[in-house]
Amino acid sequence: MLLDEQRRSGILSHKITVNGVRIHFETTGDGPHNILLLPGALGSSRTDFSKQLSDFNKRDYTLIAFDPRGYGKSIPPKRTWPLEFLQRDADDANSLCMKLGLKTVSVMGWSDGGITGMILAARNPDLVKNLIIWGANAYVTENDMKLFNSMRDINSWSEAMRSPFMALYGEEYFRQQWSNWVDAYQAYYDKRSGDICKDDLQHIKAKTLIIHGIKDPLVPLEHPDYLHHNIKGSRLYMLPEGKHNLHIRYYREFNFLVENFLRSASKPASHL
Repeated sequence: MLLDEQRRSGILSHKITVNGVRIHFETTGDGPHNILLLPGALGSSRTDFSKQLSDFNKRDYTLIAFDPRGYGKSIPPKRTWPLEFLQRDADDANSLCMKLGLKTVSVMGWSDGGITGMILAARNPDLVKNLIIWGANAYVTENDMKLFNSMRDINSWSEAMRSPFMALYGEEYFRQQWSNWVDAYQAYYDKRSGDICKDDLQHIKAKTLIIHGIKDPLVPLEHPDYLHHNIKGSRLYMLPEGKHNLHIRYYREFNFLVENFLRSASKPASHL
């Protein structure tokens, strides 16, 4: 029994070639329900999802957290920024699922990972059965870009915000790639009129839970409202004290909320 418990609680590290690049991902749990975790900007499985990898229900779920190309331990290659870089991440995530032989998954996506998750779900409705997103948006506004540009210089960040990235990447790579990230969003704004994935929303068939921290300083309330109105049948849960990293700060409530949603989503609909 002890060995089973160790296997269930341990976190395994893997590398696999996806679309021509070596992708790093981590797995934990041995449940029948597979959950794919998609990190935020310059995020990785461990920096973004440590409290999910350690504390989630591992009897019922298997968690698969991946580092997008050029992020975390999926270096090399260095991160590049084509115009539709989030669409590329979604394609990589889909190819990873195919390589692993996963027929269906639930997806948990934070921030950029939430956008990636929406694109993945829209383009692969047979794969993604449930979608949980938070801190995500389908477009960027002029005010969003003003905020992003004001954050371009990482010296303006708090030490608590900056230090996990500095530890992961070193200063030079992080400073350069963060500036490249701002430029990549500027390209969505300039070349696509701010549209990241608005048209994809109508094609999402997955049961969708949108979580939003009311005190999120990066993603104004108009974004989760827009997602809620445009993803058919979606639910929106507002966390009164939540900020952008609500799944880290309030991980117990977050994990409980997601597990409860997934349990209810897997039950057959009752016929009254």
